[in-house]
Amino acid sequence: MKYALRRPLDWFSDMALSPHSSAWSIGSAFLTGALLEISTHPKPGLVTPLSNGAHRDMTLQTFMVSSAVIAPCLYQCAEAGLGHSGPALGLLPQVREIGALYEARLLAATGGINTQRGLLFSAGVLSAAAGIAARKAPIAGAGELFAIAAAMVSGICDRELRGTLDREPVTAGEKLFRQYGVLGIRGEAEAGFPTVATLGLPALTEARAAGATLPIALSHTLLALMSGTEDTTVLWRGGLEALEFVRNSAREIMAMGGALTGTGLAAIHALDARFIARNISPGGAADLLAVTIGVDTLSGGSLPPILSSNL
Repeated sequence: MKYALRRPLDWFSDMALSPHSSAWSIGSAFLTGALLEISTHPKPGLVTPLSNGAHRDMTLQTFMVSSAVIAPCLYQCAEAGLGHSGPALGLLPQVREIGALYEARLLAATGGINTQRGLLFSAGVLSAAAGIAARKAPIAGAGELFAIAAAMVSGICDRELRGTLDREPVTAGEKLFRQYGVLGIRGEAEAGFPTVATLGLPALTEARAAGATLPIALSHTLLALMSGTEDTTVLWRGGLEALEFVRNSAREIMAMGGALTGTGLAAIHALDARFIARNISPGGAADLLAVTIGVDTLSGGSLPPILSSNL
């Protein structure tokens, strides 16, 4: 596979940002989330450093390339939030314009492979929301970030999903809405990221309190998100039966203690083989794992240690 990497100077021409701008910290928080997500193992059905999961068209390097490509988008969305005045809803057109540019660059760099388009939307919106929040205080609570993000995308499901019923569906999101009535990442954002708030962040906090290493904490958080995410990637590949299988499997493992117990961790490894056999890839939950890390960082959370102190 050929990757169309841009010259380093092209990136810097895109970002006329002060090195002291809060936008750098905001963008870096979500970029950290993206990089930690793609480097996490085990992740059932997903690309990891040790497996391509249920994918034949992408590898770890594909995600590394796309993460590099979308990084400036996160900084630019944060900068847009920092410079915005007025209602949050008025910022959405600018954020969507920035996002569309980097979506095109992502697809060009990966040869048309959709690696992180969902993350581009959610992290872009939250970066802009964090920019707005940073005008008042350097550290914002997760609830404030989610509330600003929800206000920014208010009405998006009516405009882009329910409002398209008079024509043939074009995008995957529109098709899945027609078929299953799901709102996907648009609905998650408009509702204030409830899956991240009620599953992702509590699981990460639980793992941190238990003294888990970073790899274990991230696998644990992913399983928690899988248990409740309305994962359109899973729906697209396998329908409602696959989505229920993912959710129920994740709930069973979380009942074992998730990745925080030896039994749960072994079950996560075993689930990987089952997902691969059924061509299941919970990409929506993976995107929300990256979002969880970014929001936790911006809210003052610290990452668990990468290695155990006992090693």
